[in-house]
Amino acid sequence: MKSAHIQHLFNRIGFGVSPKELKRLSKESKRTIVNEIFNSSTKITPLKVDISFFKDLKPADLKNKEKRKEIQKKSIKKINDFSIAWVDRVLNPKEVFREKMTLFWANHFVCESRNILYIQNYNNMLRANAFGNFANFTKKVSREAAMLAYLNNKQNKKKSPNENFARELMELFTLGQGNYTETDVKESARAFTGYNHNFKGDFVLRTKHHDEDEKTFLGKKGNFNGDDIVDIILEQKQCARHLSEKIYGYFVNENINKNHVEEMTTVFFEEYNIEKLMRFVLLSDWFYATENIGTKIKSPIEFLAGIHTLIPYRFNKPKQVLLVQHLLGQTLMRPPNVAGWKTGRNWIDSNTLVRRLRLSSILLNNAEITYSDTGDEETIVTDLKSKRLKRKAFIKTTVDWVSFDEKFKEYSNKELILFVLTSQINPGTEKLLLENLSIPKKDFCVQLMSLPEYQLC
Repeated sequence: MKSAHIQHLFNRIGFGVSPKELKRLSKESKRTIVNEIFNSSTKITPLKVDISFFKDLKPADLKNKEKRKEIQKKSIKKINDFSIAWVDRVLNPKEVFREKMTLFWANHFVCESRNILYIQNYNNMLRANAFGNFANFTKKVSREAAMLAYLNNKQNKKKSPNENFARELMELFTLGQGNYTETDVKESARAFTGYNHNFKGDFVLRTKHHDEDEKTFLGKKGNFNGDDIVDIILEQKQCARHLSEKIYGYFVNENINKNHVEEMTTVFFEEYNIEKLMRFVLLSDWFYATENIGTKIKSPIEFLAGIHTLIPYRFNKPKQVLLVQHLLGQTLMRPPNVAGWKTGRNWIDSNTLVRRLRLSSILLNNAEITYSDTGDEETIVTDLKSKRLKRKAFIKTTVDWVSFDEKFKEYSNKELILFVLTSQINPGTEKLLLENLSIPKKDFCVQLMSLPEYQLC
């Protein structure tokens, strides 16, 4: 398999590839490499933080105002810890493709919660079902405590149906806008009445609040519950098409090729097997077409992870992980709304582009970063107390330059250009790079990662 195609594959299913792995895999066939990728992500390793403070809590504890505030404060702190742990997992993944799929699903089945127990369970449910059956996956999403609270299904009762979850289930999660009626929303909401959870987050059907009467949904009649609604939705080929288009936009190209999406739709509609669909995509010749290589703008998390793949680093102050996420516009566990983060060109504006172009140098040289004093940076980074530091902070990291030297000892600076930059290089930039091949390899690599071309993969 061609080196450029291997790099493209690993940029999309993960966060880059090492020179050693690239050399090894270049001797293998496409199918062998894809099989190896899936085999390495078979295992499911839950991501957890210490939430032992939840163990002895009882519903009565929340009735005390002061105790409730204390619990909420602890929970929010643990959610920040979870965000930091998630970034660390992404930077040092074992099941690489599973973690990349978890990021995808977190921006599809979007959910947010201030309860660390519920949102940790939700995140690990995404991780566990990342390659599974989409029907079962969607049903599990509908029963998770975090989602039931986030989209107000806890308030969805027979006497006063709440349509939030039913609407987003179709508009965002399965069919896409315009492929259902307002009547379908109302009837779907009736089917999900009574869906609730107990104090520990386990699903409970409150039968006295569940509507047992006949519903008419997408042309079918019956005494439907939530699972029935999901099954009926998946009978619509549009559901397979909607998911295929989102997966194509994330893993292949945001400029959708309808013919390719239709091929994916046919495969997915057969049994809604996510792994089967992803294998089809990665084995398709069009996945490796020139127009799909080096054309995706990296998300902030992909950007941070890509730097780490080239030059390993760690934050000396873990909370600064939150600051950097905030500055780049993607803080894990804090989606902007139920539609999630807008991707592609939406990642880049005048502020984030400047920060991205400087970030490699900042992370690898313990440099100063400047940021706006709007937002909640001071609640994120505890050591910014004085007004003098209000707009500036030093990002302190420990960089593994020994690993970098070992990885690239056989690479010249000229060869490093082709390895680091997978997108088309501006002729003027290329000329400038070729004129500066004599500078130290470390500095040269940082310069490469400070170019606009490095924003693409």
